[in-house]
Amino acid sequence: MKQVEIYTDGACSGNPGAGGWGAVLIYGEHKIELSGFEETTTNNKMELTAALQALKKLKEPCSVNLYSDSAYLINAFTQGWLDKWIKAGWKRNKNEEVKNVELWKELLRLSAYHKVKWIKVKGHSDNEMNNRCDKLATDEIKKAAGGM
Repeated sequence: MKQVEIYTDGACSGNPGAGGWGAVLIYGEHKIELSGFEETTTNNKMELTAALQALKKLKEPCSVNLYSDSAYLINAFTQGWLDKWIKAGWKRNKNEEVKNVELWKELLRLSAYHKVKWIKVKGHSDNEMNNRCDKLATDEIKKAAGGM
């Protein structure tokens, strides 16, 4: 099974507002950068989208270390949040539905297909790849606003 390193980040100008996401995939000597834009979205949705789009890019089952500064994304997988939400019928509590359910379901499907280790990194710090993903995401917002 191929070992792939994936770094992801999402950004939003306003929340909700214009959003961008960025991802860097590294396999051996190969590196691919991905990014995208949504006109009206949330920061959390962009964080999930970055991870989703990166995992979708893989053409075969891989062993993946996925790095993100999003506690929302990482904790859902590492602290059992997803299991609780599924058991509760995709509700966070009796009255509040989990947001972005379709994205979560697709992430669950892909994380079952691949062997994914979810790793939290400190955002806007000294992690070069996380900073690169942040730039990819914010550049998408700037491009859409005509600022590039």
